[in-house]
Amino acid sequence: MNATRRHMIQGGLFGAGLIGLRSLATGLPISFLLRPSTALAEETACADRQRAQYLILSTSDAGDPVNSNVPGTYEFPDIVHPQDPQMVPVPIALGDKVYMAASPWNSLPGWALARTCFFHHATLTNNHPNLPKVLKAMGATARQEMLPSIFAKALRPCLQTVQTEPISVGAGEVLTYEGRGLPNLNPTGLRDVLTKPTGPLSRLQQLRDQSLDRMHALLKERGTSAQRAYLDRLARSRAEARAISDQLLDNLAAITNDQAEGQIIAAATLIKMNVAPVVAIRIPFGGDNHADPDLARETAETVSGVQRIGLLLEKLREYQLQDQVTFVMLNVFGRTLKKLGTAGRDHWASHHCSILIGKHIRPGVVGGLEPQIGDYYALPIDSKTGRGTPDGDIPFAETLSAVAKTIGAALGVPQAVLDQQIAKGKVVHAALA
Repeated sequence: MNATRRHMIQGGLFGAGLIGLRSLATGLPISFLLRPSTALAEETACADRQRAQYLILSTSDAGDPVNSNVPGTYEFPDIVHPQDPQMVPVPIALGDKVYMAASPWNSLPGWALARTCFFHHATLTNNHPNLPKVLKAMGATARQEMLPSIFAKALRPCLQTVQTEPISVGAGEVLTYEGRGLPNLNPTGLRDVLTKPTGPLSRLQQLRDQSLDRMHALLKERGTSAQRAYLDRLARSRAEARAISDQLLDNLAAITNDQAEGQIIAAATLIKMNVAPVVAIRIPFGGDNHADPDLARETAETVSGVQRIGLLLEKLREYQLQDQVTFVMLNVFGRTLKKLGTAGRDHWASHHCSILIGKHIRPGVVGGLEPQIGDYYALPIDSKTGRGTPDGDIPFAETLSAVAKTIGAALGVPQAVLDQQIAKGKVVHAALA
């Protein structure tokens, strides 16, 4: 990687003067480091700091068959599932209810299943290139802004990240921010910048000492007692800064490629460094499996896909972020559930299943399925109970907007912002804890 590229990544991710890493090293919010005289008053700009969550979004234009073997699809005998022993259906407890699902889902740790929701809906498209449209709720967002950007703008005042713009570390160059395309950052590139012996993470203790010395001198000269107490309460010790540095360097050094495992480490590390409110990755889950004899690829990637979700959750726990980060999988469309039998699956605009895992997610299944001409369709949804029902107050055509609003509510985005930015759908309160 050339020097210009390294400088762009380093400056873009950590801000002028490495302010993001200074915040990580000291434990002090960026706003306090930049403007200690006004930072405490500025905290009122955040609607609900306790509820605010970072988002790690797995998204793909492949149209993976994520919807095919989740809870809610085993209630109909003609829905086709792989016959491989790895995919045998098993009972899975989600809250106070038990559902049948492919056995890989039961491999997630109990604490994660206790905050996992399977949200059945439609994306209203069956074309691969329409992933950007899905991320704009198929025309329902204000000014055609993408959902990750809407969420990031609303959350930055609470999370005080270095930048507002979402970051992609493997989802591709699919994200936009205010109409501007955002680049994809390769995990190996991030590793190469940050793990250099002279790189910024190796200097975390030095950054801590320099920053705290400056802050102590500044507040001694013209600070208030409240500001000095705030600094003393939040400031990290040198040992804490060293431990964080070692932990991040060890994890980044373990990145060997730009595939899902590397993306997961990169995403968790960027959140730990408080770079952005939203990070996008891509976890393969069966791909574009029109021709997939015995649904073999679907089986292999469902097994590996759930394992990778488990790896991400494990990494968040290692970073002590499990209560601060919500994981969502939202792809371009689902696949047919019975049409081709075990020979493969076609594109399907009428049913998809998003996976939501986070502190503010209530475990269970939202929505449901009904047989119609061609295959199975997502049902309308009752916004109060989350049940799929033909007379639900969330119609079929607004189920995508409903999952978007529900994700936003789980992240801590205020209801007024959701209603202003997403014209259709309703929050499904039954999905929220």
